[in-house]
Amino acid sequence: MNEPGAPEGGTRQAAAEARDRATAGDLDLGKDLTGLRDLTRAQVEGILDTAEPFKAISRRKVKKVPALRGRTIVNLFFEASTRTRISFEFAEKRLSADTVNVSSSGSSVQKGETLVDTARNLEAMNIDMVVMRHGSSGAAQFLAERIPSNVINAGDGRHEHPTQALLDLLTLRDRFGRIEGLKIAIVGDILHSRVARSNIWGLLACGAEVAVCGPRTLIPAGIDELGATVLNRVEEAIEWADALNVLRLQLERMDGGYVPSLEEYNRCFGVTLERLRRAPETVAVLHPGPMNRGVEIDSDVADGPRSVILPQVTNGVAIRMAVLYLLAGGRPATAASAVA
Repeated sequence: MNEPGAPEGGTRQAAAEARDRATAGDLDLGKDLTGLRDLTRAQVEGILDTAEPFKAISRRKVKKVPALRGRTIVNLFFEASTRTRISFEFAEKRLSADTVNVSSSGSSVQKGETLVDTARNLEAMNIDMVVMRHGSSGAAQFLAERIPSNVINAGDGRHEHPTQALLDLLTLRDRFGRIEGLKIAIVGDILHSRVARSNIWGLLACGAEVAVCGPRTLIPAGIDELGATVLNRVEEAIEWADALNVLRLQLERMDGGYVPSLEEYNRCFGVTLERLRRAPETVAVLHPGPMNRGVEIDSDVADGPRSVILPQVTNGVAIRMAVLYLLAGGRPATAASAVA
């Protein structure tokens, strides 16, 4: 069944196009996935295409395939995470990998051990992959250059969050049957957002137009140099866009006086039902979570018919399965047989 607002046959068409592209040849992502900035359109679309057959696994009674049996994956999270960490764990377990979870709390990191020392000690136990979230921009690339295991960036500082952007792209493709030519407005705290940067690069690579909107204090200087247009009013963004990706106002970083108050932010930039009534019914609303309801997004929008927030969560598992599978040496052309 097509998502609301999708063109007739859009899902079937996307699946057919995925099969066609998957047979075009192998997809080389290299050793690691630390960001989307340097990926080509073929690489981004290849990951989306590989995720398509993995969607079916989550709908089965037995949600497991042996694609990564015998592989050991370490989830190394130096920042708090619920959705991303659990999504990766589901992806790993559904591919039959052995997983180990390490957090900074209670680990040797608290005793002064460096990131590289931690990783090298894990390497000595003959692991295959590391999924890492870290508060410092560039930490994933720093680690990837120093250990032979595959490294997947689960979010590093304000830099990138590649798998979140990929699941957003997959959700948009499910909804509209395409990405090329779509107008996507990213609304909210752009300054502190690694999700925004990965989305901008991924969307532009796939032929979409991108705009950002938020208080000037939360729009980083030079954002237009990345290829995004800056819109000053949320009403203008809603009128322009095919889809809105609403970012969380990062309350833990608001002590710098970026906004006068949460109420004022909602009044000026909140995505509310009243504002959305002026937009076409086909406009979709995304949010990477966690949400501040009543601040950047109202509950009747988050839970309404335009929202694709829960499909984003579902697609997150399929995208992460695809990334793990490809970095382990899998090919798009064999993904369907891997889940059979």
